[in-house]
Amino acid sequence: MWPIIEVANGNIKSKMIKILAYAVVIAAMIALIPLIQNDLILASLYVVLILLTLAVKKQKNDIFFLIFGFIALFLSEYFFISTGVETFTRRTLLGIMPLWLPFLWAYAFMIIARCIRIVDL
Repeated sequence: MWPIIEVANGNIKSKMIKILAYAVVIAAMIALIPLIQNDLILASLYVVLILLTLAVKKQKNDIFFLIFGFIALFLSEYFFISTGVETFTRRTLLGIMPLWLPFLWAYAFMIIARCIRIVDL
């Protein structure tokens, strides 16, 4: 069965490894949240990671997905917080949410777009 998938979809193992690598980075970013209590430092690390990712390989529409993810999820999180759906104890961004959160979402949006491209190749 696997050879049929490989013929139909290219090298599925290679695609899975690339997607897994992105997932590991996002998991590491999330794992840092309880370890780094200073939101400015954590947000700065996220920005450095974003810049390193772009420096290593900038793909089509990466900047669009970063900006869209940052803005759209900031607004969504703001809505969820204002309606009581979510609450945060760390409120370093405008007194409502952690400073690092929009950067994490922005990176995740860019990575989701990259993973979709990997699957479509």
